[in-house]
Amino acid sequence: MAALILLLFILILIRVPIAFALGFVSLLGIFLTDPSLLVNIPRNVISGVDNFTLVAVPLFILAGEVMTKGGISERLIKFSQTVVGHMSGGLAMVVVLTSMFFSALTGSAIATAAAIGGMMIPAMNKEGYDTRFSASLVATSGTIGPIIPPSIIMILYGVIASVSIGDLFIAGIIPGILMGFSLMIYSYYIGKKENYKAREKRASIKEVLKGVKDAVLALIMPLIIIGGIMSGIFTATESGVIAVVYAIIIGMFVYRELKIKDLVPILLSTAKTTATILFLIGNASLFIWFLSYNAIPRQLVEMMGGVAESPMLLLLIIIIILLIVGTFIDTISALTILTPLFLPLITQAGIDPVHFGIVLAVGLTIGQATPPLGVCLFVTSSIAKIKVPEMFKYLFPQILILVLVLLIVTYMPGLVMFPLNFLGG
Repeated sequence: MAALILLLFILILIRVPIAFALGFVSLLGIFLTDPSLLVNIPRNVISGVDNFTLVAVPLFILAGEVMTKGGISERLIKFSQTVVGHMSGGLAMVVVLTSMFFSALTGSAIATAAAIGGMMIPAMNKEGYDTRFSASLVATSGTIGPIIPPSIIMILYGVIASVSIGDLFIAGIIPGILMGFSLMIYSYYIGKKENYKAREKRASIKEVLKGVKDAVLALIMPLIIIGGIMSGIFTATESGVIAVVYAIIIGMFVYRELKIKDLVPILLSTAKTTATILFLIGNASLFIWFLSYNAIPRQLVEMMGGVAESPMLLLLIIIIILLIVGTFIDTISALTILTPLFLPLITQAGIDPVHFGIVLAVGLTIGQATPPLGVCLFVTSSIAKIKVPEMFKYLFPQILILVLVLLIVTYMPGLVMFPLNFLGG
């Protein structure tokens, strides 16, 4: 069995698509174990995607696409400028703050980096900011996307681990805020050090109120989603429908930047992304069944021995694995592979699966801004027209900051779970 797991990672390293690698290894493993079990393959693949909760995935993808086209990102940037634009490194802080707001609308690191980078990198260049700093900051700020709810990663983890998605959404609030504020402090430091100018004066009350007026409809959507879930008005899955309808109404009838002709490419893009994710989940389901049939999770627990009985040591080992794997494998793929392997370990160690889901999400999303894969890096480098290695001077301190936040999130579960406990989750 160890040889098959090794084969899986070899296939991934030679750039075989993750879904195909999972499917091939599962098929080969089942054939070598008991060829008569091959008849179970279609049933296990279909059962993996036959889950009502997964309906939320295309809905939140669609909502994010609609919001990107609907002019929301521009209004969030203007609002952020009135809040922090007067400080040293003001535009850099605007990038982070806008990313936090936008994250609460899309739940995607790539969407956040693309939407914010397209507008802010040219603006920062115009104001004399180092392009390497601008591009790296947009990339690392984008990693907040899957942490502040709603989050596609947390939906998938909730399905695989059978954990409440509503609880995961609420538990992601403080870690997302910590990531954002930490990057804002770094931006302020760089602004002071490099003497990056800000607005000449603080925004007036009138300007702030205008910014709030323009952005308030976008800002209250996360409150509607979280409030609706916690009050029991709708489920986390149904909140996806609310998000889509709300985004269309705001983009089409209030901001009037979303046109009917825009809906066709938006729907096509959503369908392609959803099909990719569901194909991956189906093959991951087959892989999980294969692992369970061969009792690999139990063998892993036995192999770890005393480590599995020490939550602090176990979490440290898992963090290291997450940071390494997240560097080479995209987040959703890594999540589907690692969740069934780690779940028995954290259960035996007495770690709350909701808390662990947040640790998993933060650890893996840092990889989206970490070389060599780092998809957010490629997005921002293409916008800034520079090579990824040119960002390293400013990128690595930001990665270190995010790793420190990860350690806080990991070893201070009370802080992460506070909103959930406060709301009685």
